[in-house]
Amino acid sequence: MSAPLPPEPAAPLTQRGQAKENRRQALLSAAASLFAREGFNRVSIEDLGAAAGVSGPAVYRHFPGKQAVLGALLLSVSHDLLDGGHAVVAAAGSPGAALEQLVAFQLDFALNQPDVIRVQDRDFSNLSAGDQAEVRHLQRQYVEVWVEVLGAIHPNVDIAELRMRAHAAFGLINSTPHSVRAHGRRIGAKSAAPILERMALAALTTP
Repeated sequence: MSAPLPPEPAAPLTQRGQAKENRRQALLSAAASLFAREGFNRVSIEDLGAAAGVSGPAVYRHFPGKQAVLGALLLSVSHDLLDGGHAVVAAAGSPGAALEQLVAFQLDFALNQPDVIRVQDRDFSNLSAGDQAEVRHLQRQYVEVWVEVLGAIHPNVDIAELRMRAHAAFGLINSTPHSVRAHGRRIGAKSAAPILERMALAALTTP
């Protein structure tokens, strides 16, 4: 897969600009936690501000409203996954290595950002129509990163089956927020990761 051209380097932020960006990221982090726990519709702008250590009205300095916060959260994650997927494939020495590293990359995301997965699953419909379309577009591109690698491993397999395998692997890995709980007890990420990794690779590489 040919990697996308690197973006133009961004101008360094001023101290004030960096502080603003830090507050914006704090709001997104707070939103992921609150939306996952309470649901989008039960969280207010005041709740978001309080969780991030600012007043409710201060949230509007960074986002025009609560729906925009949700959009920024899911779009940011979708961009990060796509960019990360491209980087993993570009650095891998073979299709097999690329697939192993893609699985590890997705597992790292699922184990470290379970709140985002819950928000995506439950509150996607609360995005604006434009943000829904953009998130779906980015997700489709991310799937195709996996499909191209799978196509190199299974050259005679129909592309529809390759996409099905990729989606099945995502379903397995992204079930982590639920599957790492057993009878109310949490299984440690270090214990869960190798199990999920072996299962995903088995599903993806079986003839």
